[in-house]
Amino acid sequence: MTIAGAGDGRGGDTDDRDRDVDGRARSTRPRDGLGRPLPHGAEGVPRQPEGVVRTPRETVAEAQALLDAGKPFHAHEVFEDAWKSGPEDERALWRGLAQLAVGLTHAARGNAVGGARLLRRGAGGVEEWAVRRGADRPHGMDLPGLAGWARELAGRVDRGAGPVDARAEAPRLTGHGSG
Repeated sequence: MTIAGAGDGRGGDTDDRDRDVDGRARSTRPRDGLGRPLPHGAEGVPRQPEGVVRTPRETVAEAQALLDAGKPFHAHEVFEDAWKSGPEDERALWRGLAQLAVGLTHAARGNAVGGARLLRRGAGGVEEWAVRRGADRPHGMDLPGLAGWARELAGRVDRGAGPVDARAEAPRLTGHGSG
């Protein structure tokens, strides 16, 4: 019996794929600053380590540095670490922030539909979390300002702004507007 994708030349052969100790596939291809895979052997940007446990303030500082450097995909991974390792009552906050970073990533890649959708989803997520928790400035972050930034950028992307400059459009996590 042949299992579809297993050794049939369509990339499903797992014998030579890089996998972690749990058997999950790892991507060893280099990536550009927006997280897009590059050909094997190409020079990419250093990858963001996964599974790093940081304090909330460290998370905000690391994500801001990555956003300022035009690396929203990498900032999303920092937020994702906080989402997965943080307290249960903050997971929706970090998930919303990760969505904002991925929305900026897609907008910078030229994916207007996906970018605008994720920017709006992330804006709604952080606003909903702030209302439920009664906290507009958790860990020093300006959630209303971030939601406004995301909706404004989503509107421009919808109107055909084309690929945006991730560095120029980077939000200030602790203050209004972009970098």
